Amino acid sequence: MANTTDHISMPTTTTDDFAYKTTVATRIELPDRAERDVILEAAGYNIFNIDARNVYVDLLTDSGTGAMSDDQWAALLRGDEAYAGSESFHELRAAVADVMGFEQIVPAHQGRGAENVLYGALLEEGDVVLNNTHFDTTRAHVATQDADPVDCPAPEAWEMDSTVPFKGNLNIDRALEVIAEVGPENVPAIVVTITNNSAAGQPVSVENVRRARELANEVGAVLVIDACRFAENAYFVQQCEEGYAGATVTEIAREQLAFADAVVMSGKKDGLVNAGGFVAVADDPGLDDLFETCKQRGILYEGFFTYGGMAGRDMAAMAVGLREAVEHSYVAGRVASVRELADGLAEAGIPVYQPPGGHAVYIDAGKFFPEIPSAEFPGQALVCELYREGGIRGIELGSLVFPDADRPELTRLAVPRRTYHREHRQHVIETVEAVYERRETVSGYRIAGEPSMPELRHFTADLEPIEK
Repeated sequence: MANTTDHISMPTTTTDDFAYKTTVATRIELPDRAERDVILEAAGYNIFNIDARNVYVDLLTDSGTGAMSDDQWAALLRGDEAYAGSESFHELRAAVADVMGFEQIVPAHQGRGAENVLYGALLEEGDVVLNNTHFDTTRAHVATQDADPVDCPAPEAWEMDSTVPFKGNLNIDRALEVIAEVGPENVPAIVVTITNNSAAGQPVSVENVRRARELANEVGAVLVIDACRFAENAYFVQQCEEGYAGATVTEIAREQLAFADAVVMSGKKDGLVNAGGFVAVADDPGLDDLFETCKQRGILYEGFFTYGGMAGRDMAAMAVGLREAVEHSYVAGRVASVRELADGLAEAGIPVYQPPGGHAVYIDAGKFFPEIPSAEFPGQALVCELYREGGIRGIELGSLVFPDADRPELTRLAVPRRTYHREHRQHVIETVEAVYERRETVSGYRIAGEPSMPELRHFTADLEPIEK
C-alpha cells in the first residue's frame, strides 16, 4: 500500500478554492527605506532584534503566529483555569486521542518545553540520537544532555530541483551505518520529524516511518515523532503516496503516528494556537516508566501535568485547533498558499527549493548570491536585504544556524497560518525579485559577537557587513 511514486504530482487546488471571512483586522505599516536601514543596523543585522511593529510581512516563523478561528476564540472564553484536573486539559487530551491516537499526554508551554521534558527523560551523556534532520532547538536539547545529535537525511534531501517525493525521509541506510559505528546500546532514541523543517519542510512517507519503527525495534530504541506539522505531512501522503488517495487526513495521521513510542508536539504549528505543546507517550506497559518520568519532569520544568505551562484557555483553543488542522479544506488551502508563493518566486527566476513544503518557501541563497561564500553567510545577507528592500522578515537556515553542517545555504520564508493574503504574497515576490536584480551589489556578513552555545547562536548573535 505504501510504495511511493517516482515524482510528485501535486493537486491543482488554488487558494481561491478556500476562503476565510476576516472579522478582525490588524493594521501594518511599512517604515520608509531610510528608517529600515537604521533599524537593521541597530539590530546588529540580526532580524530577531527587530520589533514586530517595524516589520511589514513577517515570515520569520509559522510557529504561534497564525490566526485562530472564531471557534477557538470562543473556546478561550470557556477555558477552565483550575490548577489540577482542569476541564480544558480533558478537552485537549480527548482531542489528541481522537486526532493523533495518544491517550497519555504531558502538556508544555511550547515545543521546546516538550523537548526538554522528553529528551531529559530519554538521554544521558554519551548517547547518540538519530534524526532525519535535527532542528535547532532539538539539536540543542540533545547537546544539553551531553548526547550527540546525528542527522540522517534522505539522499535526495539537498537536490534542490529534484521532484522525488518524500525528500524529508529518514535515511535508513545511513542510520544503520551510524548504529554500526557507535553500537546499538548507545542509540536510545531515533527521531523522525514530520514534516522535515530543517530539510526544506519536506514530507515523510508512512512507509519510511514504518521502516524507522522496524529499525528502532531491532536496536531497542525509542521511536520519537516530532509531530508539530503532522497534518500537513498527512496531506502530502494523501496526495503523493500510493495507496492513500482515498484516506482522510485524520486516518493517515493516526496511522503514521501509531508507529511512535512518543510524540513531541509544538501546538503552535498544526495545533493552530499561539502557545502550547505536549509530549504524548503510547499506552504500552514497556513505556510506563518513560511516561512517569516525563510527568515528573513536566511538574519540575513546566507546571502540574494537567496544565504544563499553558493557561486553561490555551489548552481549550488547542483542542479545537487540532481538529481544525485535519479538515481537508483547511490543510489543502494551507499547502496551496505556500505553493502559490513558491511558484511566483520560481516564475521570477528565483532559485527556490522544489517541490515546496507545507509551511514555508526555501530560497537557495548560495545560488542567489554566488559571489558570497558560505563563511560570509549568504542566507543572512538575503534575510537582511529582504528587510531593507520591503520590510520582510525571514530567517537564515544555512551556515549561521547550522555551523559545520554539510548543507546548502537556505533562507526560509515561513508562512503564518490564515494570516496573509494574495496581496502580501505578491509584495514578497516583488521584493525578492528587486533584491535579485541588484544581487551583485550585496556583500556578506561576519559575526561580531555570539553566545557560547553554537546551536542557538543565530537567536542573539550580532553581525556586521563585510565591505565589498
